[in-house]
Amino acid sequence: MIIMLSYKSLILFFAIYIILSIIPLTFVLAMGEGNIKESNNIISLPSPTLKGHVSVEEAIKRRRTRRSFSSDPLSIIEWGQLLWSAQGITSEGNLKKRAAPSAGALFPLDIYLVLGKNSLDPIGTGFFHYLPDHHALKRLSNKDFTKKIAEASLWQYWMAQASGMILITAEYPRITSKYENRGIRYSHIEAGHVAQNCFLQAESLGLSVGIVGAFEDQSLIDLLPIPEGHEPILIIPVGKKAKE
Repeated sequence: MIIMLSYKSLILFFAIYIILSIIPLTFVLAMGEGNIKESNNIISLPSPTLKGHVSVEEAIKRRRTRRSFSSDPLSIIEWGQLLWSAQGITSEGNLKKRAAPSAGALFPLDIYLVLGKNSLDPIGTGFFHYLPDHHALKRLSNKDFTKKIAEASLWQYWMAQASGMILITAEYPRITSKYENRGIRYSHIEAGHVAQNCFLQAESLGLSVGIVGAFEDQSLIDLLPIPEGHEPILIIPVGKKAKE
């Protein structure tokens, strides 16, 4: 009985060893950071995963607003997953439904990604527009706007320590053309859905997320290369969790 137990323990040990050896390698290969390609300022993002290791209920319980981050950058897979959770396409066919509900499926919101000094090495700093239909980023600038955004947000410099920021803007005529002034309210409701999706996705990925609505609108509009008529609504700084 003792020999049998020792034999089983040995088999279990080697099985665990093999699994632990394979997982990091598989993870690194999956990340594919070195394979990030940019063509005509377009960066394709990895396909989002549809099965996580954290339940919705657990993500809701864990959800917190955090204002401290480590200096480690997020991977392209993590950014892709976050952006998909914000406005990604979740259906097939001509009627392309998105991750967050939108009044009349008019989608007045746009999602931008701001990457600063703690960003991905293959991509570098810059300002990007998320393209839901292609699950890709379009580079609009190579500049690091993080510090200036923090200053425009009433000097909340903790924001600039994040790996990056997700900016949500609204182009109101897309929705007020149907719902008139009520469409402005619907845009803000939609932005709330997008933000909560980002929070829950971040918790699932083990990331830290903050949220900022206190900023000088015109200062951001003047600073950032966003199209005329795109009004900033929310900024979501995202980073790796600070080491305790």
